[in-house]
Formats: sequence, structure tokens, C-alpha cells
Amino acid sequence: MYLLFVDESGTPQKENAKDIGYFVMAGLVIPENRWSGMRDKLVGLKRRTKYKGEIKWRYFAPNNKDDENPMKDWDIPARNSMRAEVFSIITETKSCKIIAGVSESTTAYALRNCNSQDDLYFMTYKPVTERFQYFLQDINREAGTDSMGIIVADHRGRGDDDSMRHRHERLLRETGNYTSSYPNFIEGLFFSPSHLSIGIQLVDMVAGAIWRAQAYNDRTWYDVLKPAMRCCPRTGKIDGFGIARVPKANWQGNILN
Repeated sequence: MYLLFVDESGTPQKENAKDIGYFVMAGLVIPENRWSGMRDKLVGLKRRTKYKGEIKWRYFAPNNKDDENPMKDWDIPARNSMRAEVFSIITETKSCKIIAGVSESTTAYALRNCNSQDDLYFMTYKPVTERFQYFLQDINREAGTDSMGIIVADHRGRGDDDSMRHRHERLLRETGNYTSSYPNFIEGLFFSPSHLSIGIQLVDMVAGAIWRAQAYNDRTWYDVLKPAMRCCPRTGKIDGFGIARVPKANWQGNILN
């Protein structure tokens, strides 16, 4: 079985926003037999560095001195060293894969079916589920046996979680066109508070690196994660395989590859 942990970075912009906004929904695929090892590595890293609390991308910002930030008194080299070690937990686990959806607000709102921030949010999430299913299908072909998957998302709030859960269920069950599209998914969408989930903490870091690369063309940490990105097995292409642009047509920004 495979676990897909998903988390976001950035904020879905309102339709009338003047600037182009980018929103990322990242997913980290972890095989069940690798989860405990990755957990032990992250817990061990926290103990060794005396890091107390959850890992969050925003805590690594040079000017983040928030009281809840375990690194508020750390200098930049120490923060970057910690971040590099966190990312190595992902890239050194060869069976882990990164998938993501990246939406471009002004381009997405030109579509007839995107009329709200909620629409934009779910449109960015949907291709992540599709690529998780493609990943599972690839494993099935290679192994000759069915591999199943579960999706775990960061808990945001009861209302937001309920809305997301219902739209996820509708995607999988209610629409006839999708009924047979996700045969390898187990039940619905699960939620976990980030401070209680190692997988959510790791994918939060992934989402931040992808958002930074897309929004600011800063590939410093994105390139560190590239070995773990799902890609075309023949060409190594990430665009369309590991990262889906939403929408792909008329895209105005840089293309991550």
C-alpha cells in the first residue's frame, strides 16, 4: 500500500486579483514499508539538532522570528543545513515520489468552470489525485499485482475539511466519467493535523520548495528535490508527469522541469 500525503503552499487568489498568483498542491508518495524508517530519521534529526516542534517551510525564512518557530534563534546557515537534511530524508528514500499541481490564477479564471477560490483549490488538487492513480497503475504493471493507495491531507478546519471531503468523494464516486478512474484508491480522503503527522510535515516542505520555484523562479531547493520527482521514464521530463500545470493551455509563467 502507498500513502499520499498532500499539503498546499500559497493562497488561491480571488478572481479579480490584479497580479498573477500561483498556488501549489504537493503530494509525497510514501510506501507503507518505508514510512517508519522516514519517521525515525526525522525524529532522530530533531533530537540531534534539539529541534522541538513540527517542521514547516515558513519557519526556514531568514526573517521568521515567530515565537512558535523552533529556529527563531538559529542563523541562516544552521537553518539551511537543517532543511538540507530534511530533504535528504525524501531523496534518499528511492521509492518515494513527489507529484504536484500548480495553478496560475489569472489563466485558470479564464476557464468557465473556475469561478471561486474553492474551485481553484480543487482544480489544483484534482491532477494530484490523477497522478497518484497513474503512479499506482505503473506499480501494478511492474509488480504484476494490485497496489492500493490512501490520501492523507493536512487538517485545515471542520468546514474546509468537510467541503474537501465531499468534493473528493464526488470526484471518485458520483460522476459516471470518474467511476472507474480511481480503482486503486482506498475509501475517501483522510485528514491529520500537521503537528501529529510526519508525512504532512515532509510534504509541507516539498510544497514550499515548489511554490518558491514557480512564484519567484528560485529553484534552490526545488532542484534538491528533483531526484524524487515523478518523471517520464524515457525522457526524464517532469512537466505533465510529476507536476501538472492548471491549466496547461495559455500558461504564462515559467515551466518547472
